[in-house]
Amino acid sequence: MARISLRSCAPPHFGGPMTIAVDDLEELRVAVQRLENPSLAARLASMVGAPVEMLGGVLPEKARAVITKATSTALEKALQVALATMRGQTGGPADRLHKSAVGLSGAMGGLFGLPALVIELPISTTIMLRSIADIARCEGEELHSPETALACLQVFALGGRSESDDAMDAGYFAVRGALARTMAQAAQVIAERGFIAEGAPVVVRFLGGIAARFGVTVGQKFAMQAVPVIGAAGGALVNLAFIDHFQDVARGHFTVRRLERKYGAETVQAAYEALRDGQPVPVS
Repeated sequence: MARISLRSCAPPHFGGPMTIAVDDLEELRVAVQRLENPSLAARLASMVGAPVEMLGGVLPEKARAVITKATSTALEKALQVALATMRGQTGGPADRLHKSAVGLSGAMGGLFGLPALVIELPISTTIMLRSIADIARCEGEELHSPETALACLQVFALGGRSESDDAMDAGYFAVRGALARTMAQAAQVIAERGFIAEGAPVVVRFLGGIAARFGVTVGQKFAMQAVPVIGAAGGALVNLAFIDHFQDVARGHFTVRRLERKYGAETVQAAYEALRDGQPVPVS
């Protein structure tokens, strides 16, 4: 099979030639597109025929407080699902049923608005977590591993950006790097203590890092569902866009992780950044 040869632009960091097979490089190219341009706002606006600017305003303080609470609760429930998945208790429906269930929960949110968010978001998030775990499994991840369980949760951070992020902070490897230390520590605690590690300080910090970014996408979702003409049907469409968004991010994330297992993290990151920056990739 023909192979692509990559030589780093920064020799002190990456020494020597690196090679990635052509078909794998194409998969990485798709992953870059999914991970570097994860615009939920544009997807939502397109689905319901509303301007993107509608999602860019500052939400009222009351709404922000409810979203913060709902986001924290949703991630705590998702962590419970992730830990149960480690024990082999998947019980998740197929991909199409995942979307149906999330759509139904979104209809409730579209009908009842802000009061329903605290109930609806944990439901839709745990359903999405099961779908993310299915994608991880298809990409060769070992779901009984604490690190994989947390990598599934990490998808919720990769699909959004915190309000303090600039362009450099919001990139895929930047977000992974920001979470890397607490993720490794949390995985170690979970490996040692299992389900009771849920309330450990390092696990709480890890969830907090995810919540800062996940809350942004939740706010966009709520802003669209709060539009008076949306209603139950529109709320279901919004949630379908929500799960499509995070499924795309999950496919990109776990493609990168699979290629890292095959070629090594440094090789894949060098190729990823070259593709992201539009740099030519020389063929050997």
